[in-house]
Order: sequence, then C-alpha cells, then structure tokens
Amino acid sequence: MSAPFARTDTPLCVVVLTYVAPLDAIDARMKEHVAWLAKGYAEGVFLASGRQIPRTGGVILIRGEKAAVEAVVATDPFVSGGLATAEITAFTASMVLPGIAELLA
Repeated sequence: MSAPFARTDTPLCVVVLTYVAPLDAIDARMKEHVAWLAKGYAEGVFLASGRQIPRTGGVILIRGEKAAVEAVVATDPFVSGGLATAEITAFTASMVLPGIAELLA
C-alpha cells in the first residue's frame, strides 16, 4: 500500500498581503494587481491566490526561495504603491498530495 502523500523538497512561500490603504484605493489598482498575478501564473511561479476573509488583504502561494519571492512581491502594484504590506513565510513542502507533487516537479 502506498502512502497517501508524496515527498518533495520544493521551496515555497506563503505571502500574506495586508491592506494599509482604504478599499477604494485598493480597487483603483486592482486591474494592475490582477495583471501582475496573471504574469506570475503564466511564468509557473504562482500556485494559488485569493482574498482574505474578511477582505483585509490577500494570500498568495508562490514557488521559489524566499529571496526570489521577495523580489517578485516587491513588484506587486499594491506593495510598490504603498497600498499593502507583505509578510513572506518560506517553507519546504516535504509532504504533499501526489497530484500536487507532480505540479511542483
């Protein structure tokens, strides 16, 4: 019987964005932020993203070492525009569902 998980050493980061500006300012830059997200997905670096509940910021799961992720996050229009701060937590995905391991390879 095989294990219900796969082992990997893929470096990942969880990015938590916290809005420091009013939502109308966030909404005014949302199109730019979504374009930035689309670029990250197209490059195969971003794995998941979405709004926090309640809407106080967002969360992004990004493939890569912390220094590289910091450089990418610095280019987010919300962060570079002073509308949000970013907390980046690096971790190694040592256990994942088998299907996810294939995506991380």
